[in-house]
Amino acid sequence: MSNLPNCPQCSSEYTYEDGNLFICPECAHEWSLESEAEDREDNKVIKDANGNVLSDGDSVSVIKDLKVKGTSLVVKIGTKVKNIRLIDGDHDIDCKIDGFGAMKLKSEFVKKI
Repeated sequence: MSNLPNCPQCSSEYTYEDGNLFICPECAHEWSLESEAEDREDNKVIKDANGNVLSDGDSVSVIKDLKVKGTSLVVKIGTKVKNIRLIDGDHDIDCKIDGFGAMKLKSEFVKKI
């Protein structure tokens, strides 16, 4: 038996392959595995503490004093961070902070300016 995926819309197991598309005979839904993977990547939206969508190049402000791991330094509330870069992972913002250098921040501790 072939290992075709179930229909993402109705979960039917009777899907079949037609070229590079998968088709569900029960609900007539058509999809490809490539578009499914792209949709999952596009759906990952990173938001700040207020729910605003962040994107590469945005400027943000820190909303809480943050201890810098491994040092006695603290990133103070209100510190402005320019030109952020979004990355995958728990700490989803990569940036440079004046006086501290390169570091990673969690989006839940910043707000968009």
